[in-house]
Amino acid sequence: MRKLLLLLVLSAPLASAQQFATSFQSEEVKPGIYMLDGVDGFGGGNVTLLVGDEYIVLIDDVMVSTAPTLIAAATEIAGRPVDFVINTHAHGDHVGGNQYVSEQGAIVVAHDNIRSRMMADPQLNTGPGALPIVTFSDAVTFHVNGHEAYVFHIENAHTDGDAAILFREANVIATGDIMFHKLFPFIDLDSGGSVAGYIAAQKKLISMANDETRLIPGHGPVAGKADLERDVAVLEDSLARVKGLVDDGMSADDIVAANPLAVYHDDYNWGFITTEIMTRTLIRSLTTD
Repeated sequence: MRKLLLLLVLSAPLASAQQFATSFQSEEVKPGIYMLDGVDGFGGGNVTLLVGDEYIVLIDDVMVSTAPTLIAAATEIAGRPVDFVINTHAHGDHVGGNQYVSEQGAIVVAHDNIRSRMMADPQLNTGPGALPIVTFSDAVTFHVNGHEAYVFHIENAHTDGDAAILFREANVIATGDIMFHKLFPFIDLDSGGSVAGYIAAQKKLISMANDETRLIPGHGPVAGKADLERDVAVLEDSLARVKGLVDDGMSADDIVAANPLAVYHDDYNWGFITTEIMTRTLIRSLTTD
């Protein structure tokens, strides 16, 4: 049910265009590296844009409905069209623009599992250009614009096809949905994700960062290492709080009623992953893994 709701919210046409972002704002995180996110509505996941004299690279390309607006904003910043798109995982708010950017001449790159999941999903496999045409199994490195962009697979975290991107010289990490900054994360248990894998993935990113590292999350504002440490601490404590009640033999509904994550509600509850949904995700993970 949660996966269906995600597809409906992030992929399907909505009744009112006002629910979608009408423009994208940009923040230059480091010279030549920007984060773009939607304004006045939901644009999709955050997008990283790498600009330089050689190639223009996007990390993710939002939804079908907002991709043209995103690409217009990216082209204005870069001064020319996008050459490459790197998908971080197979959800409609991150890969929905694949077909559009491919039609504009971009080459889409992703992990093997992203292509496989998109091939099997008619909501994502929408036609020629929607699927990544270059895939990798473990890692791939882009040497562009004076940057070494290391794209690496993270197993069974948000999904089974996650990738993050480390810009080594710039000390920037584009996390994809391995980071929902100041938000309860969506962990897609139906697409190969796991709570334990998600926590391990976040700790891997922490091990690759230092106090000067800038993190571009899949959702939420630009962050630093300490922010990710806080987010993973919240998730670990949330898991421990729910596990204690599961171990006591309480039913899922009784655990939800007990509201063990109330301490984090004001800071981490949001429209898609509410405190209740996060609690039920943790219950399901603890009782089915």
